[in-house]
Amino acid sequence: MSDANPNPQELSIAPSPPRCPDGAKVEIITAREVPLGGPRAMTVRRTLPQKQRSLIGAWCFMDHYGPDDVSASGGMDVAPHPHTGLQTVSWLFEGTITHHDSGGHHAVVFPGEVNLMTAGAGICHSEVSTQETTTLHGVQLWTALPDAHRHGPRRFDHHAPEAVEFDGGQALVFLGTLFGDASPVTTFTPLVGAEIRLAAGATVSFDVDASFEHGLLVDAGEVDLEGVPVARGELAYTGTGETQLRIRNTGDSPARMVFIGGEPFTENILMWWNFIGREYEEIEQFREQWQAQDERFGHTYGYIGHHADGLSWLPAPELPHSEIKPRINPESIARPEERI
Repeated sequence: MSDANPNPQELSIAPSPPRCPDGAKVEIITAREVPLGGPRAMTVRRTLPQKQRSLIGAWCFMDHYGPDDVSASGGMDVAPHPHTGLQTVSWLFEGTITHHDSGGHHAVVFPGEVNLMTAGAGICHSEVSTQETTTLHGVQLWTALPDAHRHGPRRFDHHAPEAVEFDGGQALVFLGTLFGDASPVTTFTPLVGAEIRLAAGATVSFDVDASFEHGLLVDAGEVDLEGVPVARGELAYTGTGETQLRIRNTGDSPARMVFIGGEPFTENILMWWNFIGREYEEIEQFREQWQAQDERFGHTYGYIGHHADGLSWLPAPELPHSEIKPRINPESIARPEERI
């Protein structure tokens, strides 16, 4: 996905709610609304990256959208656009999306099935909600590739996880290992990703990897993590060192969440538009090559947008006047006092 907004919204800091005295510290990251995909952009709620925290493990981007009435919103229509140095992770709750990329991969993204695209040195792809979709609802995430793998080949993985049942709910583990289930999808740093569903009034305590930091995005329901309320659309963060976490649904309707985590990503990265690099000169080169339709990114075939007069590819925005600096992430320790 693509964000060309040159003026991100500045938000004020307010105190966070108290945490459970005997539980893990929890830091709340609130979302900002961002237009996505060009002139007829749909609106998404973005929790990563933020000034407050840029990464959770190698997870560097998290957009949450819907449920959107496609007849009113227009749905998703993101023309071919580039990526470098990252993996895209698509996860839907409702609706379907067609995917075409320059690696020759063509797929339909269905709810409950993960589609992971590895950009490597360069790729371009399109994302369009299908004609049959009436409601569009899901998350789009990116993970940063470590330097040893960011110059590698394009790749596409698909996995439909079986639900893992537990008392009061279930989980769909799409990356890594959780609740005793393991995803076969290849990642290049240790990661975990899962959809967790909790019945009304249910509580689940589950084991986590102590070397990971974790995030919990609430999609639906009244949820608390370690006793800290997490509103719909918020991302709750816990640092490394935790071996078990507790989630509780305090409401009278089912709750749904997306749980992510990974070993802290220690490399400094430059992230601008759809590119991840290490030096400003790299970002300049990526932009120049994309504008020239260089073979670094290849060509996407099969894109059919919703509008006959729409763009056939997304041109890159202008670079900022000042040089882009690396994203310096804070320590892997939750800061309950930080709430943006």
